[in-house]
Amino acid sequence: MRPLRYSINVTLDGSVSHEAGLPPDEESMRYWTAQMERADALLLGRVTYQMMESAWRRPASGTWPDWMAEWEIPFAEAIDRARKYVVSSTLDEVDWNAQLVRGDVGQAVQRLKQEPGEGLWVGGVTLPVALADLGLVDEYELVVQPVLAGHGPTLLAGLRERIRLELVDRHEFPSGAVAVRYRPTRATDRRGRS
Repeated sequence: MRPLRYSINVTLDGSVSHEAGLPPDEESMRYWTAQMERADALLLGRVTYQMMESAWRRPASGTWPDWMAEWEIPFAEAIDRARKYVVSSTLDEVDWNAQLVRGDVGQAVQRLKQEPGEGLWVGGVTLPVALADLGLVDEYELVVQPVLAGHGPTLLAGLRERIRLELVDRHEFPSGAVAVRYRPTRATDRRGRS
């Protein structure tokens, strides 16, 4: 079974607004490119899919836009070519190497996880809460930005139950950001039994 990893940038006060953290730098883009390349496919909600497509889809001309720095192009290429599954009840069709996921999202994600491969990547704000509530997220990868945003949607807001996690990896960036990866632990009762 391939694991499902939730990956996102988050400010120190929990904001996951894509505009709240530090602007991307060369090292953080190399990091996210490597993580993107580890995924067999991306699982996105409609909002995240449309936001990512508007920023990272290769233009019809084949030439990346002038605003894109040379060090951003590998990330753009990785996300552009990635297979994508889009969870949406409002979109009628998708393209950009994407397929719509409709119906019971839990069952659909379970089927995707049972396919062979290295893993699935989920991003965004709303879809990951639903997947975490269903116990389908196998790893939480956060790049914690040294910023207090004071606004915006917050990380996993609305989660129904507490999920205990164990740290499995940590990486510090020169910017002061810290990438941390956690996996859910098995719940134990008050006497310490699993």
